[in-house]
Amino acid sequence: MASTDDLQRVRFEKLIELTTKGRRTGRPHAVTLWFAAVDDQIFLSHEGEETDWMRNIRKNDHIFFKIRGLEFQGIAHFLDDTSAEISVAKKSLYEKYYGKATRETIDDWFSMSKLLLVRLKSSTKGCF
Repeated sequence: MASTDDLQRVRFEKLIELTTKGRRTGRPHAVTLWFAAVDDQIFLSHEGEETDWMRNIRKNDHIFFKIRGLEFQGIAHFLDDTSAEISVAKKSLYEKYYGKATRETIDDWFSMSKLLLVRLKSSTKGCF
């Protein structure tokens, strides 16, 4: 599995392939998403209704992901408005894909979105 140093090397890539464990089938479920990496954290967002990958995370927060061929694993959880990481998540995601903006613009952009934080795991045990 790739490390925090590896994550820093691929943080400017545009896409992440996220794999969750199907909550009903138990089979791997992969999606391709935008992401932002800050230190050893990955931020994800989705606007609108929860999708299968999000519902899968609610049932099993252990995930695998690939960025530019490097394989990682992590633990994902949803951020709420009181989370310490919420401002960093919004700012890093917005600025990576759209550039600098005011806090008001960024907050408005994510007003209908759910944000997730993925922390890297160092061991391959216990994922799925």
